[in-house]
Amino acid sequence: MLARQRQQAILDLVRLNGGVRVVDLVREFGVSDITVRRDLEVLAERGLLAKVHGGATTLEAGSTDEPGFAAKSVQQEDEKQAIARAAARLVRPGSAVALSAGTTTWTLAHHLAAMPGLTVLTNSIRIADVFQRGGRPDQTVVLTGGTRTPSDALVGPVAVAAIRQLNVDVLLLGVHGMTVRAGFTTPNMMEAEADRAMVEAAGRLVVLADHTKWGTVGISTIAPLGEADVLVCDAGLPESAKSALAEQVGELVIA
Repeated sequence: MLARQRQQAILDLVRLNGGVRVVDLVREFGVSDITVRRDLEVLAERGLLAKVHGGATTLEAGSTDEPGFAAKSVQQEDEKQAIARAAARLVRPGSAVALSAGTTTWTLAHHLAAMPGLTVLTNSIRIADVFQRGGRPDQTVVLTGGTRTPSDALVGPVAVAAIRQLNVDVLLLGVHGMTVRAGFTTPNMMEAEADRAMVEAAGRLVVLADHTKWGTVGISTIAPLGEADVLVCDAGLPESAKSALAEQVGELVIA
């Protein structure tokens, strides 16, 4: 197992159990104590877990905690790729699409870069850069201005004003969390305002969320679950969550 794969597996165990012990990880992965401690050090430096004596625990996250793009980009990479492939199949050549800022939508952008004739509206410099570097000459990319957040979204009145001038066929929306009560949420109130403007500008709403987003609540609601025409998630979603979400969203797609 590569170090990167092992570190992702460690993160999954931390999230599942709330914490892990070094001795258990040594036995689980068949590596040395030093290797495990090095893995935990790397993950802690990225802000993905908290090191404690003899192991590691989850970070205490509040409803306004907003991890940076770099930290989020290494989480659930396989799941994000599966979600991105499934979401890309919902986009048609020649259509106008909006991509909200985020690591899942950034992953999706790589799958859409070769699609002909797209007009792309985004409030993410990173997503715009994907199309700039690997896109086609027959694509048009509209990047909103605005104030940059820790997750590399452009937000604020400038971003919202730009979004409200346009109409798109579909919005592909990444979210921080989702629950039946709170709907789709984000820890940044200004980002929620920009996302809501994109929801209003779109004829169709497709939400991209991996299974770890279930049960997480950010301070600001973007949209209720029922507003999503399609929710694309991964196979790690619990059966109880599948049932709850299937009753709320237009269509639940498991990638």
